[in-house]
Amino acid sequence: MSDTADGAELVGVVLVSHSAAVAASVAELATGLAGGGATAPVAPAGGVAGGGLGTSAELISAAAAAVDRGAGVAVLTDLGSAVLTVKALLAEGDELPPGTRLVDAPFVEGAVAAVVAASAGADLAAVMAAASDAYTYRKV
Repeated sequence: MSDTADGAELVGVVLVSHSAAVAASVAELATGLAGGGATAPVAPAGGVAGGGLGTSAELISAAAAAVDRGAGVAVLTDLGSAVLTVKALLAEGDELPPGTRLVDAPFVEGAVAAVVAASAGADLAAVMAAASDAYTYRKV
């Protein structure tokens, strides 16, 4: 279910990778780590329609529409042309749901942080901040 217990809508998360397998795996990891209860809607948008490596504006648009519940959509990307594709869609103005934002965050850590925050009922600004804060996660 994509709603919180109190009926408030959750922010959706789209994960854009050049690889469908990577996008799907990161989505699985992030939702698995989000814990029990309501989980924010998450959709991978990886690769191109034929199954190869690359990015697809159509797959990104469809994923954003699939997770949009009216509270906004946070889009995280892996590499350069994925960023450019999302920026082009945002510039078009009508290809993505209103309230869709590109998040400057590391792909894996940011995805986990975004999905956890969104699943806890955070608004779009807080989801974006949580994902962006993942840049500060130290490993050593």
